[in-house]
Amino acid sequence: MKGKAHVYKRNHINTDEIIPARYLVTDDEHELALHAMESIDPDFVKKVQPGDIIVAGGDFGCGSSREHAVWALRGAGVACVIADSFARIFFRNAVNNGFPVVELEEITVEIENGDELEVNLREGILKNNTKGKELSFTPLPDFAFKIADAGGLLQSIKK
Repeated sequence: MKGKAHVYKRNHINTDEIIPARYLVTDDEHELALHAMESIDPDFVKKVQPGDIIVAGGDFGCGSSREHAVWALRGAGVACVIADSFARIFFRNAVNNGFPVVELEEITVEIENGDELEVNLREGILKNNTKGKELSFTPLPDFAFKIADAGGLLQSIKK
């Protein structure tokens, strides 16, 4: 996947900042997308393009357990999130919904807002095409690809 980086150089971006609780009255990804990241970046939905990538510090997705956070990002066109680390429940919600997440320490030091990134999830390679730099990460496990290929955990179980 290829996309532009939207960098948030802070830790502990919580699910209420990803999608505020007042919008949890729907599970429609496109409706949720209208409010994605608005608490920390009011112009996010105007800037993000399909395939773009969020880059953030540690403990991304902490706070309340809500699949809506994943749905809002995916609905906004975000291809994946790369962070120093993820809150356990957000990480699992992402996997269960077939949404790619990559852990890569010190990523906010390496990537700047607007950098053009290329991510190979199977090989564990992140290319920063803007800076001509390549980084390695631990690829997602095979079961995560099987869930994503099936269209999510529920579809995977049905198969």
